[in-house]
Amino acid sequence: MTGRRILAAQLNLKRIAPGISRPAFDRQLRNAVITDVGRRGKYILFKLESGHVLTTHLRMTGKFVSLTTDQSLPPYAHVVFYLDDDRRLVFCDMRQFGRMNIFKDPLRPPKELKTLAPEPLSDDFTEDYFLETLSRSRRPLKHLLLDQTRVLGLGNIYAVEALFLAGVNPMKAANKLSKPRARKLYQAIRDVLQEAIDAGSTLRIDLADGNGSYFATPERFWRVYECEGEPCDRCATPIKRVVQGGRSTYFCPQCQKR
Repeated sequence: MTGRRILAAQLNLKRIAPGISRPAFDRQLRNAVITDVGRRGKYILFKLESGHVLTTHLRMTGKFVSLTTDQSLPPYAHVVFYLDDDRRLVFCDMRQFGRMNIFKDPLRPPKELKTLAPEPLSDDFTEDYFLETLSRSRRPLKHLLLDQTRVLGLGNIYAVEALFLAGVNPMKAANKLSKPRARKLYQAIRDVLQEAIDAGSTLRIDLADGNGSYFATPERFWRVYECEGEPCDRCATPIKRVVQGGRSTYFCPQCQKR
């Protein structure tokens, strides 16, 4: 996408970009050159030559598809960007939870970006930062790990996997975790994410595949996630599942005692 010029931006579903009108969405992106595509947490950042930044959060079912001009639009094509290489970049979202926003000053990002925590694999995510964050919260650890203003980018799968790897109970209050176990959890978070990156994460992305999913994986490599009833890799105790904040949590009741 870098170097491509947006000839027109068609916002078909207004709720995808609730903070801007359809005409303004097209006007601010028309003839803009994409100079860089980056990421902050779960936000995709399209940096433009004008200085503007287009942010996209995929949420649960959002995805981008790259099509030629003679290909039919896939289902749920809510935003269409017409590019200068005779292709279209299409944002599809079956459940319509995805969101886009445009901000004009990179030095003054919107609140949803400004409040994000440090990236777990960055230099800013220090052991001291993590221990201090835990000490200030009485929430269950699983809840805290999913809070993007405290720990950025984990998501449900990797939070569950990190807690198992560290041998920490997901229901334990964050401020009750001992420093040695907190340090173990800190390292487990980084290890799980690096392991996922090395394995290609859970993503097999083909922008030209309008029927594909960002979230399908041909091989499950998780230790406890979606393993309810299966024997624990360490002790053979059946993995249990509970619901925390509307999300499934998987853990070993023997290896992750409170």
